[in-house]
Amino acid sequence: MCPVVRGLIVIEGLIGVGKTTLCRLLEREWEARLVLEPAAENPFLAEFYADPQRYAFPAQMFYLANRYAQQLQARQTSLFHPLTVCDYLMAKDGIFAEMTLSGDELTLYQRFAGLLGEEPLRPDFVVFLDSETEVIRSRIARRGISAEQVIPAAYLDDLRARYHRLWETWDLCPVHVLHTDEIDYVEDPVARAHVLAMIAGWLEGKPVPGSPAPFRQTRQGSLFTP
Repeated sequence: MCPVVRGLIVIEGLIGVGKTTLCRLLEREWEARLVLEPAAENPFLAEFYADPQRYAFPAQMFYLANRYAQQLQARQTSLFHPLTVCDYLMAKDGIFAEMTLSGDELTLYQRFAGLLGEEPLRPDFVVFLDSETEVIRSRIARRGISAEQVIPAAYLDDLRARYHRLWETWDLCPVHVLHTDEIDYVEDPVARAHVLAMIAGWLEGKPVPGSPAPFRQTRQGSLFTP
């Protein structure tokens, strides 16, 4: 069990970096309440992959509505669980909208998103998982999901850069960037114990030696106390 009485953690990152795997690990090891993004439920997703220009707006609006509703529910019910782990931030929706929408559609999306207000979840911290682009692409290839095989390296590089720009201005909580290129917390028990110790240390406010400092502290000085 986790030594921390209560907490809310968000695990973010690019596709294929191990977000869901780490979330499920925390669920199993610490009996955390798990909140996973309802990505597979989007009825416009197949059409979007086939014709992005035509179906980007309905696909993104579906994500906006579903993500916000899920996070509102997670915020309410997290009060009754010692530890809640979510695999995305609501701010992610805006990142993807800016990548897929333009012109009047992007303006309309931003108007609707603005009506929803601030981030529904206020996590204790965010763990942003990252890996080299070619490592991510090799993991995507091993997963064998056909819709993911067409994702180019440039798309992943652009997405990573957008996340980093978000972290540069993010002030709701600390963000810790954890590189997963050589950390196998699935098969390697030593690596698994180390990752769990890092997360427990951040929750307790007592970081273990060698754990990544908050993103904005490393970029701009001591904006968050590690």
